[in-house]
Amino acid sequence: RTFLRELQRLYREHRKPVHYTAIAERVGVNRFSAYDMLKVLEKKGVASSTYALAAGHSGPGRSMVVFAPTELGTALTAPVPESLAPGDDWFAAREHLLKKLRDARRANPRATMAELLARLAEPSAPLTFCTEMVAVLLLNMRRARARAGGLGPFRVLAALRSAGEGGLEALAGLSIGATLASDDDTSSSLTERLVDHVRGYQRSLPRLGDEGRQALVQFLEDALEALD
Repeated sequence: RTFLRELQRLYREHRKPVHYTAIAERVGVNRFSAYDMLKVLEKKGVASSTYALAAGHSGPGRSMVVFAPTELGTALTAPVPESLAPGDDWFAAREHLLKKLRDARRANPRATMAELLARLAEPSAPLTFCTEMVAVLLLNMRRARARAGGLGPFRVLAALRSAGEGGLEALAGLSIGATLASDDDTSSSLTERLVDHVRGYQRSLPRLGDEGRQALVQFLEDALEALD
């Protein structure tokens, strides 16, 4: 897939078949390895080869082998929407967020929250977007330092651990409520941005598949531990 993606990129850039040495430079291998791999892709039907004259030669001369992606190869390298189940990219984002939450115990949670809000995934990637929003909502509660029914907000959140998937919906209301109860007027613009994104969070949750929701519930539990 790496070789096929680079072949597709170079083919789009130059708008003509690509010599295997160019692929080798992009991927970081020697030219012989690149040639062998492109021949494998050709056998699989995702690349094609032809002969062309070396650059600068208009008459008879030495020809060279060049490659291009086939229609099948182009289809395989086309971007696809994020899966509703967790993949490698989501697990990488999850670890990054947990580290941010652990660091926020010693740093300013407002600054971390503002940073995450500024870099939120698009709602078109619902699982990643909802995961980032869970982290933001928890940071908002830590920032607010409010009391709900005489209990600290994180003690209230601890009850969500037994609520399963229902806790995902309840989290947004608890976080916004904690902000309103804190009488914190210094971060009104941040709160307004949060409220706007909460609407997207509430719309995105129903779009998740079973695997995605289970992964998000587990992330909520891990995030609570990271902030404890």
